[in-house]
Order: sequence, then C-alpha cells, then structure tokens
Amino acid sequence: MKSIAISGSVRQNVGKRDAKELRYQGLVPAVLYGGKEQTALSVSAADLKPVLYTADVVIVELNVNGQTKRAIVQDAQFHPLTDLVTHIDFLELFDDKEVSLNIPIKLTGTSPGVKMGGKLVQKLRNLRVKALPANLPQEIAVPMESLEVGKSVRVGQIQLENAKVLNNADDTIVSVIMSRALRQAEQEAAKASKGGKK
Repeated sequence: MKSIAISGSVRQNVGKRDAKELRYQGLVPAVLYGGKEQTALSVSAADLKPVLYTADVVIVELNVNGQTKRAIVQDAQFHPLTDLVTHIDFLELFDDKEVSLNIPIKLTGTSPGVKMGGKLVQKLRNLRVKALPANLPQEIAVPMESLEVGKSVRVGQIQLENAKVLNNADDTIVSVIMSRALRQAEQEAAKASKGGKK
C-alpha cells in the first residue's frame, strides 16, 4: 500500500479564530484519533494534495514532534466555494486493530458482452473493506472475461483474503446492458430472418 510522509505540528490553541489563522498561513487544522488520546494538529495544505486528490488508498506517515504515526484519512471537509481543505481527520493505524476503508475497484480484462456491442455500466467505484492494516488491498480487481450482455457482477461474488467487504452482497458493481445499436441490430436481424422464411 502506498504511503506518504507528512509533518504535523501540535496545536496549542483550538478554536475558530485559531483555525482561521492557520488556514491563512496555508495550514489545515487536523485531528489524529484512534490511539489513547486525540491530538489536535495542523498540517500543510500542500502536503495533503497527494493524499486527497488521488484514487489510490494512501497510508499517511504522520510525523508529529519527531514521532511518526501511521494513519489514514478518515474524513476531510472542503470549503463549498473554493474547494480548499478546511479540516481533516486522521485515524491512527495499529497492526492488531482492524479498520474500515473505501478501496477502489479496478475492472480487468475485456467483457465479451461489450465486444458484441453491449454497454458497460459501472455502479460502484469502490468497496468498503474491513481488515487489519497489513491485509488492506490497494485495489479490488473485478474480472470482466465472463461478463455477457444482460449479466452483472455483484458484491457477493468478490472474495478477499483476510478482509471483509462491508457493502450489501446484492449490490451490483458492474453490468453489461444491451445498447440501443445492439437492440436495433437484433431487431433488424429478426425481421430479416422472418422475411427470408416466406
């Protein structure tokens, strides 16, 4: 799993005025929790870009006052107009403690249904997975080789080693539906075969 190192400073004052001042300096108020106690921090907004603006799952190596703690982003709040990060929550990782995380789905191979002219519809882009940090996958591969027109892959078909998928087993991940062009071609083929029987 990809990891990125970030430095954080412990915040002495916690409040709206302090948070506003931090943002003015290009810093983002943050909280690290999951351990024995919650720590109020500030981190550089620039350092957060590779962590937040990526489809990958990233483990943050958070250096606070010379101590490095492994964490994941549990929540990030953005300004409604500027889209800048206004607050971030980090969850500390422990080797013996399971965490839940959204893991991106990667479609692999080619669907025979798409080759025939069917339309691929991806309903889910990621799955909620619970596992120990060492067992969290970077991505979840969903093979497409057996996906014919009218067929779909559901959450219940995904098997992960040492990890549990928390989504509803009946939810559809991806399906191939009949496209308008394919439907038209089939109707024309049916008309042509009827016409040839006379």
